[in-house]
Order: sequence, then C-alpha cells, then structure tokens
Amino acid sequence: MEKYMYKNGKKLRCGFTTGTCAAAAATAAALMIFTGEVVDKVSVRLPKGEILSIDIKEPTFSIHGVRCCVKKDSGDDPDVTDGILIYADVNLDDSGEIHIGGGKGVGYVTQKGLDCPVGGPAINSVPRKMITENVQRICNEYGYNGGVNIVISVPEGEAAAKKTFNPQLGIVGGISIIGTTGIVEPMSEKALIDSLKVEMQVIKERGYNTLLAFPGNYAEKFIDNTLGIRSENSLKFGNYLGEVLNFALELDFNEILIVGHIGKMVKVSGGMMNTHSHTGDFRMEMFACYAGLYGAGSSVIAEILSCAATEQAVDILIREKLKNKVISKISERALYYINKKADNRIKVKLIIYSNNHGILN
Repeated sequence: MEKYMYKNGKKLRCGFTTGTCAAAAATAAALMIFTGEVVDKVSVRLPKGEILSIDIKEPTFSIHGVRCCVKKDSGDDPDVTDGILIYADVNLDDSGEIHIGGGKGVGYVTQKGLDCPVGGPAINSVPRKMITENVQRICNEYGYNGGVNIVISVPEGEAAAKKTFNPQLGIVGGISIIGTTGIVEPMSEKALIDSLKVEMQVIKERGYNTLLAFPGNYAEKFIDNTLGIRSENSLKFGNYLGEVLNFALELDFNEILIVGHIGKMVKVSGGMMNTHSHTGDFRMEMFACYAGLYGAGSSVIAEILSCAATEQAVDILIREKLKNKVISKISERALYYINKKADNRIKVKLIIYSNNHGILN
C-alpha cells in the first residue's frame, strides 16, 4: 500500500529507505532458505510497527546461500539513491547470532561521531535493528535457533556516494544504509537537519571546537576566492541557521564564524533563524527601516522597497552614502539574534558579503 503526504498543497508519494530495502532483501532471503521456494514479495515491520510489503528482485539460490535484492524507491523525494539495487546475501552458520556485514558499495566508516563504529560498514543502528528483528521473526517461525550471516551490498553504491555527504563525513567506498522510520518523506526537512547534526558531530570528533558555517554554494565560492579559510571544520547549513546554533550548543562548540550573503543576513537581522522564502521575506523592509533611521527620505525608502534583489538595495545605500551605517546596524542586529539563539555561550563572528561589493561589514 502506497503512502502519501501533503506539502504546500501538493500530494506527494512517500518512498522507503535504504534500511528498509536491506531489511526486506535479507528477510526474503531468509524466508527462501527455510521454505526452499522463490519469494517475489515480502512483508517487513518498520521501526514504528507499520508493516510494509516490498517487491523482491533477483531471488537466487546458490551453494553459498540465497541472494535477493530490492530496488530503492524514494517516492517523490529527489534522492540520488532512487532506483539503485540493494542486495542481501544470506547463509546459515553455527554462531548462534545474526551477523550483519557490508559488501561492495556499502561505505565503511573512517571517522568518529557517526552512528557506526570506525572501521565497520556504514549500516546505521536503526536499519541493523530492523534487519535483525525481521530476520529473527522468520527464524522463529521456522524454529531455527542457529546463526545467520547477512552481507548487504550495493553495486552502484560507490558511484552514488559521490553525490552524497558521505565523503565529507569520512565514509568511503559507498553509500550508507540509513533510515530512522523506514519511510522516505518527500523533501524531508528533518532528513536535511539530521544530516547537519551528523556532519557537526564528525567535525567535533576531528578535534575542532570552532566551526566555519555558511549557507550554500555561493558563500562557499566566496570563502574560497576571497578568504581562503575553508577546511575540515566547514559546514554548509542551507537555511537552517537556528538548528545549527542549537546543535553547536549541544556539541559544545566554542566559536562559530558565520559567512553569509547580505540577502540571507538581512533576514537574520530581523530574527529569522530559518531563511527560506517560505518562512517569510522582509529583506527590503529591513533595508528601508534602517535607511530611514539614518536619514533616507521617503523617495529613497520607496525605491528600496521596490527593489527585487538585495544587491540593488546595496547599490542605493552606496549612492546615498548610507551603506556603512545600515550594514553596521544589520550586522549588529543579526549578531544580537544569533547570540540570543546561542544563549551567549558561543563566541560568534559574522562576515557579510555582497556579490558586487565583497565584504560589507
């Protein structure tokens, strides 16, 4: 049964995680071992108790055991793992335990701070639990008390991993088998925010107490071309400055340097900790307010309010010789809200830049 959810008035189809794929493939393979029959569909129990029916592909018997795979379905979420095949090779042994390993295309962990031990496969704890519980259920149904050896592999995993955060997180050689609910929510903000926390944990484990944080690719390019200070403590936070500040407190970072375009930082100066346009947009109102504070007349204020882009507003401030005072106030207010969010427990520095005029503050 397909699951849907509504976002911004649109009906979007949910998918299932790499963890669900691995659990389904392993469950089907275990079922084939005990029944001796080919399985083309299997039911798996998700972490919250929901039962999901998954199609099985390439069910194969061999002298080594059974191999099954599941095609990853990300629903309407733009996921780089959508459509890849996730395999489980399963055989029985005399260990008395269910052992889960990683094969080709499953990354292995080289950095601390992740939900997997260093040196082991990047199969997170929730998917491990899912695989174990579902395979154990099959063992119980057939009265089997011996050991089960499971190897998860993803032939396309190494190529797909290059388009994920894995290289930055110190996961090499493939993708991660992940998922906390078993379900992929289309365009999930939670998934993006969770990945930020994981990335910050890795930075902390690398020994850094300071963080270089910036919104996106344009800021990254500006830092590289103008400041040249980006290293392994760098974090691209998108629109989620508030969440990053919360995580920085939780992880005991001492200092953060935030580098952001004026278009983002003017929103922060008004107290916005999520700078996505869907949460609001008062950029020109902030510019106009501060311009008026420092003597701009009604015609200049009206001109600023009619601007479509912040770079235009900056040009007007420069023309009216108001740039220094207005940008100083924007920087002051942005730092006020950032420090308030960080409970004044982290030393914060802020660099605001313009594409056309470089560093502004």
